[in-house]
Amino acid sequence: MINTVVKSTTLVINCTTGSAVSLVINFGQQYGEDFGKISVVRKVPVMRDGDFILTESVAILKYLAEKFGTSDSDHWYPADLQNRARVNEYLSWQHAAMRAHGSKVFWFRAIVPIITGSDVPKEKMDSAMEDLTLSLKVFEEKFLDDRPFIIGEKISLADLVAIVEIMQPVGTGLDLFENRPTLGAWRDRVKMELGEALFDEAHKTIMDVASLPQTFENNGMLEFLKPKIQKMFN
Repeated sequence: MINTVVKSTTLVINCTTGSAVSLVINFGQQYGEDFGKISVVRKVPVMRDGDFILTESVAILKYLAEKFGTSDSDHWYPADLQNRARVNEYLSWQHAAMRAHGSKVFWFRAIVPIITGSDVPKEKMDSAMEDLTLSLKVFEEKFLDDRPFIIGEKISLADLVAIVEIMQPVGTGLDLFENRPTLGAWRDRVKMELGEALFDEAHKTIMDVASLPQTFENNGMLEFLKPKIQKMFN
């Protein structure tokens, strides 16, 4: 079992083995000189395990599951060929679907108004919501169907990745679980498996959208993002 605890700007992975891996997630600071020495990609998160550095969140999750996995925690990234294929299937699909659409809605509802001082045009917002709604429908009907979790009876990395993407728009005040009993029941099972305290702590920042303006002001992200967002909507 891998437990994640966010402290300041560093995500520390505590494992039952007693080992630890640190994930550098200095939001807004990845464009600085120091971060460039760690990763020329300049994206977060970045994992550093001794001298080994790895980028891309999905690759990092697979690495952690395989490095620290035991027979008791095999369900995170199963050795069984077909169950592992189901995990990989979701992780391959989600980049251009759940992740892309959930993130866009989050940005449109939470970030863009902070940068521009006005709401996203209604037609753009409606289009983003349509895309997210379609992704949620596919997720429920294909990836969950009538199963407790994506691969069946056990939680996996696919469920972890799915819940964090869904919680992004939820953090802006959207109740995506309303009138979606299958999705809501799955969310409750994921929360129970992870533990309510850990689940809430992991989503604490994303659920506190009201603090984003001050956070952006403190880390200099407002000035960095402003020209990019303005270019997007001009």
